[in-house]
Amino acid sequence: MHTEPLDTASLRLSELPLSEGALADLARLLDEREHGRLAESEHIAESLGSLLSSRSESTADDEHDPEGPTLSSEWSRLQALRTDAVDDLAAIEAARERMRDGVYGVCVHCGRQIGEARLRARPTAELCISCAVAAER
Repeated sequence: MHTEPLDTASLRLSELPLSEGALADLARLLDEREHGRLAESEHIAESLGSLLSSRSESTADDEHDPEGPTLSSEWSRLQALRTDAVDDLAAIEAARERMRDGVYGVCVHCGRQIGEARLRARPTAELCISCAVAAER
């Protein structure tokens, strides 16, 4: 992790540390994202409950029903959505922890600043663009 004083003269504008105002805006984005994900998680849980009820009440062979998705495929789809929501909520909490620790907006791999535009697009980002691109290869 980058521990030396930051030489802002050699950094591009996108690499400058985040201002207090930007941090407050990004914290609000995290709050909004969390609120949306919690609402989505609640809806998914209700859907899973309804589906479970349908599965237990039904003796029909839904695997061969030409009218739509099977109960099993719908269950798998909802479980995947629930996993995504749980993972995103964990990423939101991790971002908040980085904010509390004063390292939010710093790439966990190389220690450079993550651009504000990237954080506004993806407020849970842990990697700068360069490291994110390298990680995808």
